Amino acid sequence: MLASVVITSINHVLRNEQWACARLQSHAGRTVSIRIPPMMGFSVEIDSEGKLRPVDGAQPADAALTLPLLLLPRLVAREPDAFEPVTISGDQTLAGELIAIAKQIDPGVILAHDLSKTVGDIPAHRIVQAGEQLVQWQSGNVQRLAQTLAEYCTEESGFLTKPAAVERFAQEVQNLQFDIEKLEQRLNQLGRLTR
Repeated sequence: MLASVVITSINHVLRNEQWACARLQSHAGRTVSIRIPPMMGFSVEIDSEGKLRPVDGAQPADAALTLPLLLLPRLVAREPDAFEPVTISGDQTLAGELIAIAKQIDPGVILAHDLSKTVGDIPAHRIVQAGEQLVQWQSGNVQRLAQTLAEYCTEESGFLTKPAAVERFAQEVQNLQFDIEKLEQRLNQLGRLTR
């Protein structure tokens, strides 16, 4: 159900971006698996028009893209490095082409165009602008929440240990091993002297 909504939305974007369809037409007949664990996973095939159509996920895909769930707000906010955490398996060329196309498409322009048919150009532009600001604000909130949670787990609760503390502990263990070896050598020397 959710996958069909996503595929329909992607195809709507592709209809408005004919250059993207033209680039995808060279990959007609290829399949792509898109996973967003634990929320969803689906497979699509690129048709001869450069659009996507759902296919059975049982057959192996030519390329697979796995997106972490927390990456979605960054993708919607169109952050420049948002695609870095995407895991690619299979055909790297096909996956790279899909990511390159996704980076170039601005869904805000398409949404503003669609809204302008209903409410006019200026209100559509302002609505999209307000939506983008809301998404950026939410993305910032998610990042701040994650940072706060990490700080709590390391500083307050002791649930996690700071890397510096682990390194310090490892160095102390190594120093203790060295001291024990020196003590063993002295005991062996004393044992030889008392014989």
